[in-house]
Amino acid sequence: MRNAIEFELTAPYALFTDPLTKIGGEKLSYHVPTYQALKGIVESIYWKPSIIIYIDAVRVMNPIRMESKGVRPLEYSGGNTLANYTYLRDVRYRVRAYFEFNPHRPDLVRDHNENKHHNILKRSLKAGGRRDIFLGTRECQGYVEPCAFDEGEGYYDDYEEMPLGTMVHGINYPDETGRNQLEVRLWRPVMERGVIQFIRPEACLLVRTVKEMQPKVFDDDALESVDALYDQLGEEGIER
Repeated sequence: MRNAIEFELTAPYALFTDPLTKIGGEKLSYHVPTYQALKGIVESIYWKPSIIIYIDAVRVMNPIRMESKGVRPLEYSGGNTLANYTYLRDVRYRVRAYFEFNPHRPDLVRDHNENKHHNILKRSLKAGGRRDIFLGTRECQGYVEPCAFDEGEGYYDDYEEMPLGTMVHGINYPDETGRNQLEVRLWRPVMERGVIQFIRPEACLLVRTVKEMQPKVFDDDALESVDALYDQLGEEGIER
Protein backbone atom coordinates (compact mmCIF):
# COMPACT_ATOMS: atom_id res chain seq x y z
CA MET A 1 0.00 0.00 0.00
CA ARG A 2 1.43 3.39 -0.98
CA ASN A 3 2.16 6.09 1.60
CA ALA A 4 1.31 3.68 4.43
CA ILE A 5 2.50 3.38 8.01
CA GLU A 6 1.96 0.65 10.61
CA PHE A 7 2.24 1.38 14.29
CA GLU A 8 1.40 0.06 17.74
CA LEU A 9 -0.78 2.18 20.01
CA THR A 10 -0.77 1.60 23.77
CA ALA A 11 -2.32 3.35 26.77
CA PRO A 12 -3.40 2.57 30.35
CA TYR A 13 -6.91 3.86 29.57
CA ALA A 14 -9.04 4.83 26.58
CA LEU A 15 -12.47 6.42 26.22
CA PHE A 16 -14.03 6.24 22.75
CA THR A 17 -17.32 7.72 23.89
CA ASP A 18 -20.61 6.32 22.67
CA PRO A 19 -22.55 9.57 21.98
CA LEU A 20 -25.79 8.00 23.25
CA THR A 21 -24.35 7.91 26.78
CA LYS A 22 -23.40 11.61 26.89
CA ILE A 23 -26.97 12.91 27.14
CA GLY A 24 -27.22 12.39 30.90
CA GLY A 25 -23.66 13.52 31.62
CA GLU A 26 -22.26 9.98 31.79
CA LYS A 27 -19.71 8.54 29.36
CA LEU A 28 -19.39 4.93 28.24
CA SER A 29 -16.66 3.84 25.85
CA TYR A 30 -17.19 1.82 22.72
CA HIS A 31 -15.45 -1.57 22.93
CA VAL A 32 -13.06 -0.66 20.11
CA PRO A 33 -11.66 2.60 18.73
CA THR A 34 -13.57 4.47 16.05
CA TYR A 35 -12.20 5.35 12.64
CA GLN A 36 -12.25 9.05 13.56
CA ALA A 37 -10.34 8.50 16.81
CA LEU A 38 -7.58 6.60 14.99
CA LYS A 39 -7.50 9.23 12.24
CA GLY A 40 -7.03 11.91 14.91
CA ILE A 41 -4.12 9.93 16.37
CA VAL A 42 -2.41 9.70 12.97
CA GLU A 43 -2.98 13.42 12.47
CA SER A 44 -1.27 13.99 15.83
CA ILE A 45 1.70 12.07 14.46
CA TYR A 46 1.78 14.20 11.30
CA TRP A 47 -0.77 16.20 9.32
CA LYS A 48 -0.94 18.80 6.59
CA PRO A 49 -4.11 20.29 4.99
CA SER A 50 -2.96 19.09 1.56
CA ILE A 51 -3.35 15.40 2.54
CA ILE A 52 -6.18 13.23 3.88
CA ILE A 53 -5.43 10.44 6.33
CA TYR A 54 -7.24 7.12 5.82
CA ILE A 55 -7.34 4.27 8.33
CA ASP A 56 -7.16 0.88 6.64
CA ALA A 57 -7.44 -1.48 9.65
CA VAL A 58 -6.98 -1.84 13.40
CA ARG A 59 -5.95 -5.02 15.21
CA VAL A 60 -7.04 -5.49 18.84
CA MET A 61 -4.11 -7.09 20.66
CA ASN A 62 -5.24 -7.10 24.32
CA PRO A 63 -8.49 -8.43 25.78
CA ILE A 64 -11.28 -5.85 25.99
CA ARG A 65 -11.61 -4.82 29.64
CA MET A 66 -13.56 -1.92 31.11
CA GLU A 67 -13.31 0.07 34.33
CA SER A 68 -15.72 2.63 35.80
CA LYS A 69 -14.55 5.74 37.62
CA GLY A 70 -16.30 8.49 39.50
CA VAL A 71 -15.36 11.79 37.85
CA ARG A 72 -16.21 15.36 38.80
CA PRO A 73 -16.81 17.22 35.49
CA LEU A 74 -15.69 20.82 35.28
CA GLU A 75 -18.74 23.05 35.78
CA TYR A 76 -18.20 26.74 35.13
CA SER A 77 -21.51 27.60 36.77
CA GLY A 78 -20.52 25.90 40.02
CA GLY A 79 -21.88 22.71 41.51
CA ASN A 80 -20.44 19.47 42.75
CA THR A 81 -21.65 16.87 40.26
CA LEU A 82 -20.26 13.35 40.31
CA ALA A 83 -20.43 11.52 36.97
CA ASN A 84 -19.65 7.93 36.12
CA TYR A 85 -17.24 7.35 33.21
CA THR A 86 -16.53 3.83 31.93
CA TYR A 87 -13.08 3.48 30.32
CA LEU A 88 -11.29 0.77 28.43
CA ARG A 89 -8.20 -0.27 30.36
CA ASP A 90 -4.77 -1.58 29.35
CA VAL A 91 -5.35 -1.16 25.61
CA ARG A 92 -2.98 -2.16 22.83
CA TYR A 93 -3.78 -1.82 19.14
CA ARG A 94 -1.94 -2.15 15.88
CA VAL A 95 -3.00 0.28 13.19
CA ARG A 96 -2.40 0.48 9.44
CA ALA A 97 -3.00 3.89 7.84
CA TYR A 98 -2.13 5.77 4.67
CA PHE A 99 -2.64 9.17 3.07
CA GLU A 100 -3.85 10.57 -0.23
CA PHE A 101 -3.72 14.10 -1.55
CA ASN A 102 -6.81 16.17 -0.90
CA PRO A 103 -8.65 16.70 -4.22
CA HIS A 104 -10.88 19.37 -2.64
CA ARG A 105 -7.95 21.71 -1.93
CA PRO A 106 -6.65 22.81 -5.36
CA ASP A 107 -5.12 25.83 -3.61
CA LEU A 108 -2.57 23.48 -2.00
CA VAL A 109 -1.61 21.48 -5.09
CA ARG A 110 1.96 22.82 -4.92
CA ASP A 111 2.40 20.81 -1.72
CA HIS A 112 1.68 17.48 -3.48
CA ASN A 113 5.08 15.91 -2.88
CA GLU A 114 4.45 12.25 -2.08
CA ASN A 115 7.94 11.25 -0.95
CA LYS A 116 8.32 14.30 1.26
CA HIS A 117 5.13 13.70 3.23
CA HIS A 118 5.69 9.94 3.55
CA ASN A 119 9.23 10.37 4.83
CA ILE A 120 8.20 13.05 7.32
CA LEU A 121 5.31 10.85 8.47
CA LYS A 122 7.66 7.92 9.12
CA ARG A 123 10.17 10.08 10.96
CA SER A 124 7.41 11.65 13.06
CA LEU A 125 6.08 8.19 13.97
CA LYS A 126 9.54 7.03 15.00
CA ALA A 127 9.80 10.09 17.26
CA GLY A 128 6.46 9.29 18.94
CA GLY A 129 4.39 11.91 17.10
CA ARG A 130 4.51 15.66 16.67
CA ARG A 131 1.70 16.29 19.14
CA ASP A 132 0.40 14.51 22.21
CA ILE A 133 -1.30 11.19 21.56
CA PHE A 134 -4.55 10.56 23.41
CA LEU A 135 -7.22 7.91 22.99
CA GLY A 136 -10.66 9.46 22.78
CA THR A 137 -10.26 12.04 25.56
CA ARG A 138 -7.45 14.24 26.80
CA GLU A 139 -6.96 12.38 30.07
CA CYS A 140 -6.19 9.12 28.21
CA GLN A 141 -2.57 9.67 27.21
CA GLY A 142 -1.15 7.13 24.75
CA TYR A 143 2.07 6.17 23.00
CA VAL A 144 2.89 5.13 19.44
CA GLU A 145 5.81 3.30 17.88
CA PRO A 146 6.44 1.63 14.50
CA CYS A 147 5.59 -2.07 14.21
CA ALA A 148 4.60 -4.79 11.73
CA PHE A 149 0.81 -5.02 11.66
CA ASP A 150 0.58 -8.82 11.27
CA GLU A 151 3.36 -9.84 13.65
CA GLY A 152 2.84 -11.02 17.23
CA GLU A 153 -0.10 -12.77 18.87
CA GLY A 154 -3.36 -10.97 19.57
CA TYR A 155 -5.99 -12.03 22.11
CA TYR A 156 -8.74 -12.34 19.48
CA ASP A 157 -6.73 -14.08 16.74
CA ASP A 158 -8.87 -17.23 17.09
CA TYR A 159 -12.26 -15.43 17.21
CA GLU A 160 -13.72 -15.83 13.75
CA GLU A 161 -16.39 -13.12 13.80
CA MET A 162 -17.63 -10.55 16.31
CA PRO A 163 -20.33 -8.04 15.22
CA LEU A 164 -20.03 -4.72 17.06
CA GLY A 165 -23.40 -3.13 16.26
CA THR A 166 -23.95 0.38 14.95
CA MET A 167 -21.07 2.75 15.72
CA VAL A 168 -19.90 6.20 14.73
CA HIS A 169 -17.48 5.84 11.84
CA GLY A 170 -16.32 9.44 11.72
CA ILE A 171 -16.99 13.06 10.82
CA ASN A 172 -17.08 14.69 7.37
CA TYR A 173 -15.48 18.14 7.30
CA PRO A 174 -16.05 20.59 4.40
CA ASP A 175 -12.41 20.68 3.29
CA GLU A 176 -12.42 16.88 2.82
CA THR A 177 -15.77 16.48 1.07
CA GLY A 178 -16.29 19.68 -0.92
CA ARG A 179 -19.68 20.16 0.80
CA ASN A 180 -20.21 23.16 3.06
CA GLN A 181 -21.58 21.18 5.97
CA LEU A 182 -20.46 19.13 8.94
CA GLU A 183 -21.69 15.53 8.79
CA VAL A 184 -21.47 12.43 10.96
CA ARG A 185 -21.09 8.92 9.52
CA LEU A 186 -22.37 5.65 11.01
CA TRP A 187 -21.60 2.03 10.15
CA ARG A 188 -21.82 -1.56 11.44
CA PRO A 189 -18.31 -3.00 11.91
CA VAL A 190 -17.44 -6.65 12.34
CA MET A 191 -14.20 -7.79 13.98
CA GLU A 192 -12.73 -10.91 12.39
CA ARG A 193 -9.80 -12.63 14.12
CA GLY A 194 -9.12 -9.47 16.06
CA VAL A 195 -9.00 -7.21 12.98
CA ILE A 196 -11.48 -4.52 11.93
CA GLN A 197 -11.20 -3.57 8.27
CA PHE A 198 -12.49 -0.02 7.90
CA ILE A 199 -14.49 1.06 4.89
CA ARG A 200 -13.61 4.40 3.33
CA PRO A 201 -15.64 7.44 4.43
CA GLU A 202 -17.42 7.76 1.09
CA ALA A 203 -18.64 4.15 1.40
CA CYS A 204 -20.66 4.91 4.54
CA LEU A 205 -24.37 4.88 3.71
CA LEU A 206 -25.59 6.27 7.03
CA VAL A 207 -24.66 9.97 6.92
CA ARG A 208 -26.40 12.73 8.86
CA THR A 209 -25.87 16.50 8.55
CA VAL A 210 -24.98 18.26 11.81
CA LYS A 211 -24.71 21.89 10.68
CA GLU A 212 -23.54 24.22 7.92
CA MET A 213 -19.80 24.91 7.90
CA GLN A 214 -17.28 26.61 5.62
CA PRO A 215 -13.80 25.17 4.91
CA LYS A 216 -10.77 26.99 6.25
CA VAL A 217 -8.95 29.08 3.65
CA PHE A 218 -5.19 28.79 3.18
CA ASP A 219 -4.08 31.62 0.92
CA ASP A 220 -0.64 32.98 0.08
CA ASP A 221 -0.69 35.19 3.17
CA ALA A 222 -0.78 32.08 5.39
CA LEU A 223 1.96 30.18 3.51
CA GLU A 224 5.67 30.75 3.21
CA SER A 225 8.05 28.78 1.03
CA VAL A 226 11.25 27.27 2.38
CA ASP A 227 13.30 29.35 -0.07
CA ALA A 228 11.71 32.57 1.20
CA LEU A 229 12.37 31.55 4.79
CA TYR A 230 15.99 30.78 3.94
CA ASP A 231 16.44 34.18 2.27
CA GLN A 232 14.84 35.90 5.24
CA LEU A 233 16.91 34.23 7.97
CA GLY A 234 20.09 33.46 6.10
CA GLU A 235 22.35 30.49 6.69
CA GLU A 236 23.36 31.61 10.19
CA GLY A 237 19.77 32.03 11.39
CA ILE A 238 18.70 28.59 10.16
CA GLU A 239 21.69 26.87 11.83
CA ARG A 240 20.84 28.55 15.14
